[in-house]
Amino acid sequence: MLNEKEFLQSIKQIDYPEEKYIKKEYTKTQIVLHHTVSNGSALDVSNYWKTLPTRVGTCMILERDGTLNQLFSSKYYAGHLGLKPDHFIEYGIPYTDLNKSSIGIEMISWGGLKEKNGRLYNAYGKEVVNETVTKLSTPYRGYTYYHSYTGKQIETLKNILLYWGERYSIPLDYNANMWDISEDALEGTPGIWSHTSVRKDKSDAFIQPELISMLKSLKGGEKL
Repeated sequence: MLNEKEFLQSIKQIDYPEEKYIKKEYTKTQIVLHHTVSNGSALDVSNYWKTLPTRVGTCMILERDGTLNQLFSSKYYAGHLGLKPDHFIEYGIPYTDLNKSSIGIEMISWGGLKEKNGRLYNAYGKEVVNETVTKLSTPYRGYTYYHSYTGKQIETLKNILLYWGERYSIPLDYNANMWDISEDALEGTPGIWSHTSVRKDKSDAFIQPELISMLKSLKGGEKL
């Protein structure tokens, strides 16, 4: 494992315009895992976000080879949850802009894949070949097959979670309820969550066994 200085120096910087995020500091209490529903580079993703009329993005994008890219400091924020008051009203929870208090990180992955005649297709209807795929025993959020997160992605993710946990005093306990709508997550309970923790219509991140094993290992894990 890299030490903290080496790890931080390994993060690549992407030029992301200040008008595409909110350069104001808020206390960070949650980390939210996402995947991109794409298979290009972090630069491709950031360039797409730049075309959107709203300030959308996560501070970090994690590539398939484990490279971590930073668009802006984790102490700032942009929209990454897409939560509206209706999401909270359904559960009788007062609306809070969780974008401000959460840190989002995207992993490059096609995400859920649909099977047809023995072939797998991404969300855009294009066949996915020569990629590592996880087949779940029980469908999750409508998908049995997912584009796997790589071992290098999971390893780098572990390092940044350990760093953020220490820097912002965010609990690293494994939240078993993070894979479905969680009232704890919506109420802003500190910890590591998934986009699926707060949105019924999302499937990121998914329940890849290797990811879950890593998350379970964080509590009391080695610090950078």
